[in-house]
Amino acid sequence: MIARSTEAYDDLGATWRFFREIFDRDSIDDDGMALLGTVHYGQEYQNAFWNGQQMVFGDGDGEIFRPFTRALDVVAHELTHGVTELTAGLAYSNQSGALNESISDVFGAMTAQYSANQTAGEADWLIGAELLTESVQGKALRSMAQPGSAYDDPVLGRDPQPGHMDEYVNTAEDNGGVHINSGIPNHAFYLIATALGGYSWERAGHVWYDTLLDERLTPDADFATFARLTIDNAQRRFDEEVVSAVREGWQGVGINP
Repeated sequence: MIARSTEAYDDLGATWRFFREIFDRDSIDDDGMALLGTVHYGQEYQNAFWNGQQMVFGDGDGEIFRPFTRALDVVAHELTHGVTELTAGLAYSNQSGALNESISDVFGAMTAQYSANQTAGEADWLIGAELLTESVQGKALRSMAQPGSAYDDPVLGRDPQPGHMDEYVNTAEDNGGVHINSGIPNHAFYLIATALGGYSWERAGHVWYDTLLDERLTPDADFATFARLTIDNAQRRFDEEVVSAVREGWQGVGINP
């Protein structure tokens, strides 16, 4: 069995390489920030998180969750929260919070795909597929390809994510549904990346990264604002094929910028 510390080291390194080699970003702060991690956090702790200074990994309980160092996409997801905090600073509530969560899923998925040399068509677009034990009736924490289908389990319940604005969840829980409604922009990215084909980071990923760094992306941005900026950034960097794919991807989830 690979030691948790080795898995954590590999995950942090894979995330650093992805941001460096694809977006020329030098760590989370783009200034060589050291990527630190603590493993075996707590007692059967069922999560991993970025605390603003380092990654923290729980071992899971062995019944529902396996150790969180096993999922590169989840590690990259948490590290991307640091990138978002230091760039757009998206407020962690309602649609801006759901965008914050979605951006982390998008870059987490791309990091895992990059590490595995997978095209958009080859990838499963699952987040945290390595985490659930065999006793759980589910395949992952979230599905970008089919939001709402990741699990349906007596203990965990049913995956609540919508994939379209028609199913948007209005709730006061979860900071206004940040982990729920993130399924909508997640699915938009999936539609765009698979429509364009090839590697997700080559075109769709650059559009998302450009938008994350766009000074017009304010902390309280909603889905429609983010969508409009992705179209504008697609026009700035790429051709009409990419612009059309981005526009149609958003329309596919009920957002018409």
